[in-house]
This record gives sequence, structure tokens and C-alpha cells, in this order.
Amino acid sequence: MFRILTYWMVKLIYDKGTILIDEWIPQLHDLLKWDQRVKAFRAFAVDYFRIKSVLEGSNIEFEDYVLEPIEGSISLRREYRLRGYQEEALKAWLNSKCRGIIVLPTGTGKTIVGIHAIAKVNSSSLIIAPTIELIYQWRDRLIEAFNVDIGIYGGGEKKLSFITVSTYDSAYLNAEYFGNKFKLIVFDEVHHLVSEGYRQIAELNAAPFRLGLTATPEREDGKHVDLPLLVGNVVYSKRVKELTGSFLSPFRIVRIPVELTSIEKEKYNELTSIYKGFLKSRGLKIRSLNDFQKLILRSGLDNEARQALLAWHESRIVALNAEGKIKVLKDILAKHRGEKIIVFTEYNDVVHRISRELLIPEITHKTISEERERTLRMFRDGVFNIIATSKVLEEGIDVPDASIAIIISGTGSRREFIQRLGRILRPKNGKQAILYEIVTKGTLEARSSRKRRKALEPSSEV
Repeated sequence: MFRILTYWMVKLIYDKGTILIDEWIPQLHDLLKWDQRVKAFRAFAVDYFRIKSVLEGSNIEFEDYVLEPIEGSISLRREYRLRGYQEEALKAWLNSKCRGIIVLPTGTGKTIVGIHAIAKVNSSSLIIAPTIELIYQWRDRLIEAFNVDIGIYGGGEKKLSFITVSTYDSAYLNAEYFGNKFKLIVFDEVHHLVSEGYRQIAELNAAPFRLGLTATPEREDGKHVDLPLLVGNVVYSKRVKELTGSFLSPFRIVRIPVELTSIEKEKYNELTSIYKGFLKSRGLKIRSLNDFQKLILRSGLDNEARQALLAWHESRIVALNAEGKIKVLKDILAKHRGEKIIVFTEYNDVVHRISRELLIPEITHKTISEERERTLRMFRDGVFNIIATSKVLEEGIDVPDASIAIIISGTGSRREFIQRLGRILRPKNGKQAILYEIVTKGTLEARSSRKRRKALEPSSEV
């Protein structure tokens, strides 16, 4: 049925996030699917690099109509002096055929490495970042680096240029449109890419050159295992402890345990008994996030499972929002009066309470963009020294002189913990940064805290 030994001139055509191939290629049998509607084989655009490599390696002649890149040319107009590890990272990526992921801690210049990668490729480039703040930070750095117009897709703007910066949301909505217009695609905070939906940005894009940047590629749901298929392998990695002192501020982690009140403890024990009792009655064990997700699915059909999940959620709220944490917070703020401080919490209600009682500016996911930008600008400029937030400033905030972070509550995620630590690690003339973690004794929060910090420097407990 298929021609195997003799090939006509093979044609590659881009079509709505896929590659059409008019010939059967045995070496690509795992990628190709026959599409009766167009009488051709079809593969995801992400496989364009492999398809070309196989055709070239097999000496099969082909006509390539896939890429229609935006025309242009760039050169660095500002000379950046790369640090040794930045040069190593860039070289490792170039040696991996301009594909792969670079892992560097927050504050060590991942953006500079990305800018040099763009300069080396010198082709149409798309940079994707998770937040509006980050895409504008990228735009400003790119304008400093290159004498070229920078396009923005996101935050109400829709402009394509030789170098374009987009949010993940906008890139997802325009994945097919972007799919053959760029030769290089840079994924900032690349761990977001494997989320449901966002992965289509990579799958439907034919860019042969790909760069992922992150401080924490690992995800609690394990989906980071798909990153090599979408971007490439990790080609270079440095962790916080490897760069502390030379390129990052020395830091200390102070873990402060607090007791539940008698009323809180009674409620917590009652709720955890309901949850654990259900698991025991059904012979269930929660060893991983996948096990927990199965429990969530079961709760849709099983009322007892639903009640157990509700009890687990309420017990978590009791632990994370223990009354004693507010008193400890006040003590820490008094101790570090005048220093730049970021307070992290899990829930908006706690942010609102802290903001209301202590007169601290707040930012949550509900804060409108204009107010968020104004608040961050005033924080950077020192109009006020403290800011409280619920999960939205792990990424996308650049405050070089912030030296204190206080975690009132968190998810237990190692990635989230490292991201929060990274907010205060930019060099400050040898000054030590301090991360305070306030945890509730005898709860799941305390156990999660110990687990997620094993790879970091030893903490002090008071």
C-alpha cells in the first residue's frame, strides 16, 4: 500500500499546528497518521525537527514549506559580561542543537542567557512568560539589548514582530497562528508548559530551536517528565546552594512552630479523624498526588468520599490559618522594622486580614493590573517596605533589595518554596537574607515543611 523503497520528492507543509507529509516514511511510523480528508500523513508541528533530521539523515529529498518566519535581523547593541555559569549554560544549549532546558535559581540572570541565545540564533523569536509583569520585564530587557521593534501579545496588545513576547494564555489561544512564524521559542518558567492546554503551545509549534528557563522544573503532579518531548532535556542546571555567596545572597531559613489554640486543636482533630477514618474504612493509602487525584474523582460519585475531602480541606484551613501565626508575624515585622519584606500566604482571606489589621498593601489574583503595577512600583521605590500576597508573586516580581520573606502558609510544594526563597536572594552587599516559615505544630503542614526543604541549607528552629 505504501511506497517504502522508492520515494517521490517528499513535501512538508504546515497546516493548523500540524505537518502534512505526502509520503509514508517508515522511520517516522510512530509520528505519522493518515488523514483521509487531505490524502496525506499528518504529525504534530512539534515533531518538525525530528522529521527533518530523519529525512536528511536518510538522504531523502524533500521540499520544505513549513516555516514562514517573520523576516528580520538582530545584533546585540549592549555588551553583557556573562558570568562563568551563564557561559557554560549557553554553550551547553548551543551544543544540544539549540534545544533544551536551563535550570538556574531566581536572581542569577536566566533572562541574560535567553537574550544571548536569541542573538546566537538570530532568527524570528517568540518568548513566552506566565504573567503580564514578566512579559513587560522581558520587553524592557530586549529593548535594551537589541535595536529592533519588540512585539507584544497579551495584556490587550496584539502585535507580532521579529522578536515577540507573549503570555502563556495568549500563546495558547493563538497556538496555530504562531505555529510556523518563529524559528526560536523561549519558554520562561517552563514548568508551566506541561499544564493542560499550555502544552499545545509547544505541540502546535514548528520552531526547531527551543529554550526552557526555570529555577524549578519539577512539578508535584509529575508532569515535568513531558518537558523533554516538548522542549528538550535539561542541558544545564545549578541549584541555590551552588551559587550562594558568590552570586546570590547568603541566606538563613528560620522555622517557627506555633501551637493551635484548644478550640482549633479540637476542630483539627475532629476533621482529620473523619478524613483518616474514611481512608481506613476503604483500605486506601495516599502516597502520591496521583492517589489524591483518584480520591477527588471518587468524591464525585461517593458522598462519603466527598465528606472526607471536605474534612481534609477544612482541617488544612485550620492549620494554615492558625491564630497564633498572626502574633508571630507581628513580632517578626517589629524585629525587622524598616527592611523590605514580602509576606506570603495561601488564602486571600488571610491577606485581607493582614492588610486590614496591619495596614500592609496587598496583591492577590483579584487585584486589577493597574493597581498591581502601582503597588509593585511603590514597593520597589521604597514608598512602603512591606507587601502581602497570596500565591501571585512567586514569579514576575523583581525587588533587588527585598531581604526578608515570611511564609504564613503554603501548599507544601518544593517548587513554590524555592520560588518564594528566590524573591530575596539577589545580592545585597553581603547582607544575609532571611526566610521565615511559620508552621503549625502537629499538623500536615509541619511535616510537609520538613520534607520540602531537604535539598536546601540547614534551617534554624526557634
